Amino acid sequence: MTDIPKLNEAAFETEVLKSTIPVMVDFTAVWCGPCKMLDPVVTQLSQDWDGKVKVFKLDVDDNSNLAMQYGVMGVPTLILFVNGSPVQ
Repeated sequence: MTDIPKLNEAAFETEVLKSTIPVMVDFTAVWCGPCKMLDPVVTQLSQDWDGKVKVFKLDVDDNSNLAMQYGVMGVPTLILFVNGSPVQ
């Protein structure tokens, strides 16, 4: 099983906003039961999309500013970014 790379605010701009390929960010928390249930699905997507879409985890407790900026009201929340913008 492949570990999904973790993001923080310092890496967000480089890894997500300036990425030349789409990026899916899994907004999560270590205490979140549903997040743990979703982990195998996110891992499988990361493997299936290798080279086409980058996949990262972002802990909302450690990065609350980013969670608020992107309107994350609960976890897990998955947001796909294309050309640096969230897809609606």
